[in-house]
Amino acid sequence: MVDNGAAYVVGTFDTKGTELGYVADLVRAAGVATHTVDLSTRGEPSAADTSAREVAGHHPDGADAVFTGDRGTAVTAMTLAFERYLASRDDVAGVLGLGGSGGTALVAPALRALPVGLPKLIVSTVAGGDVSAYVGASDIAMLHSVTDVAGLNRISRRVLGNAAHAMAGMLAHRVPVAADRPAVALTMFGVTTACVTSVAEQLAGGYDPLIFHAVGTGGRAMEKLADDGQLSAVLDITTTEICDLVAGGVFSAGPERLDSIARTGVPYVGSCGALDMVNFGAPDTVPARYAGRLFYEHNAQVTLMRTNREECQLIAEFLAGKLNACAGPVRFLLPEGGVSALDAPGQPFYDPGADQLLFATLERLVEQTADRRIIRLPHNLNDPRFADALVAAFEEVTG
Repeated sequence: MVDNGAAYVVGTFDTKGTELGYVADLVRAAGVATHTVDLSTRGEPSAADTSAREVAGHHPDGADAVFTGDRGTAVTAMTLAFERYLASRDDVAGVLGLGGSGGTALVAPALRALPVGLPKLIVSTVAGGDVSAYVGASDIAMLHSVTDVAGLNRISRRVLGNAAHAMAGMLAHRVPVAADRPAVALTMFGVTTACVTSVAEQLAGGYDPLIFHAVGTGGRAMEKLADDGQLSAVLDITTTEICDLVAGGVFSAGPERLDSIARTGVPYVGSCGALDMVNFGAPDTVPARYAGRLFYEHNAQVTLMRTNREECQLIAEFLAGKLNACAGPVRFLLPEGGVSALDAPGQPFYDPGADQLLFATLERLVEQTADRRIIRLPHNLNDPRFADALVAAFEEVTG
């Protein structure tokens, strides 16, 4: 967070100038410094503090790459230029954007690239629907405009005014960042909770544990923080999002999972948490090709499918490739007693054969060195002794 920066009010001044000016005036009236930025794609002069032409100049191919006369290519180019422009500024304390579907798509990528915790808000006509494509792994707040962002009326004045005051409030009443303990990330699922909770409790005295729910967005958010340099280490106990990537489940974090670990070299301790399951929605949403597989109804909206041997091998191959790319210290622990609460003797997903294929493939494919090690342990992942081993491995890679 920039202590002496400004609230950036951004959008296309050629079509939303009245609304942007109204919002900027309200933020300024609340005692917060304000900086307006024009993202119009026609290059005409406006009342904004930063002109569209200045923003466009940050495109790798210059402003002419933005002002093409074709709306589609111009918006795409301005999106890139704005992201690079915003990254070049050192006075951004928060960003408030306005727009319809095009304006939202133009603004959102630059906001996603900003650090988590820096206030970012978009008032948008599309905020009443699925906004995951705009928010991604960031903490963008989306406010539905209700009416179109097209003039000031009894509705838009209230909604835009609320957005302005929300941004002013976030900047006037900043939350102090606790810097007394380094942050460490942990990934968790319901079936790995006992393990993750034990590890977090053991680390809490010297670290600030950040626990991420491994449902796709959780893994992406954790990796964004690693890329932002906000993590001192990662305890990736629950790598289950890879199952959904491999088998088409609903909680995939995408093929980029673990790439931030390789990019940053952050100390990493991982395990096979919940690699016994693929997540789907209600039973009638499970793809027909999986008829006859072993399922467990977690709740009315989540159906779990036990990973088979073929999937376990693919998961191990994916993990090995990612771990081999890591330049930083790596420990990856294998719980021979089962990878989740459902993968234990007497439990529905207990399948030692599938687990052993997973473990053996990892041991075969991971290029082990003094700094990159695979460690087998004769415990279930939720056994307290396995949690203790994770903490010991964490102390090794961070010592």
